[in-house]
Amino acid sequence: MNQWKIYAILTFVMLVWGFNLPSVKYLVKFVDPVTLTAFRILTAGITVFIILAFMKLLRLPRKNEWTFIVLGALLNVVGHHYFLSSGLAITSGTNAGLILGTGPMLTAVLVSLILRSYPSKLQWVGVVIGLAGVSATVMVGSGAAAGMNIGDVFVFLSILTQVLSFLIISKSASSMDPRLLTAYMFIVGAIILFIISLIQEPGEIGAFADVTPIFWLTFFFSAVLGTAVTHMLYNYSIGQAGPTKAAIFMNLNTFFSLVGSAVILGEIITSRHIFGLVLIVIGVLFGSGAAEDLLKKRKKRLNV
Repeated sequence: MNQWKIYAILTFVMLVWGFNLPSVKYLVKFVDPVTLTAFRILTAGITVFIILAFMKLLRLPRKNEWTFIVLGALLNVVGHHYFLSSGLAITSGTNAGLILGTGPMLTAVLVSLILRSYPSKLQWVGVVIGLAGVSATVMVGSGAAAGMNIGDVFVFLSILTQVLSFLIISKSASSMDPRLLTAYMFIVGAIILFIISLIQEPGEIGAFADVTPIFWLTFFFSAVLGTAVTHMLYNYSIGQAGPTKAAIFMNLNTFFSLVGSAVILGEIITSRHIFGLVLIVIGVLFGSGAAEDLLKKRKKRLNV
């Protein structure tokens, strides 16, 4: 596919994800996070299977592909969504959006370490600046008396597990269509999350009986568009562009989630949030290697 089409897809995904974050924050007010997530992901999985059936891309996984499916489900679905929904229940959508903005930096550094191509000095500078941005963000308070709360930690763990899953998705792209991988990951992950919900939140399924019509509208937006369609598109883009390039677009996710939190949740964006956002964006530019690439290109032009 044309590179610019991939970039357009990634921009659309970030717009939807940005508004999905405050949507999930709204949903966990009505249903406890793990129970909500299990049914939201199950709905997303069924949606992806229906889309793939129309595209005639359905097939059973081969034996060697089950490893990617299970690992991807544990990291991309169970780990990411468990920590994200649990974190959103006790922190602000604004804080969560800014912390998730560290994704590109973490992706680039982890890819470098795993491939034994150790990050450069500029990348490590980016890591430090990016983490400083996260620190500035979480010290806003998140509705707690002061300082970081456990919700912020959960959101950070959610992006860390998601970044690790990107490496698995990228590796599996040569064997299995990432969109099909997404469908199987969602179903496997939803089953695991449902089992966890029965242990952690017994009887919470009954909470669905008392929700409002706006809840269901938000639920299906989050499950179908915010999770099924966009994860399918993003995982496909990882297979086309690679995890590092795709992750750089998560900067837009940070911006859109701030806008979404202000519009949907009525949260106030403070000067400290803006300061944190600036540090995170600078950290991402250095940590992802993007700034280094620009400097190298500029040197080449000057030497010509």
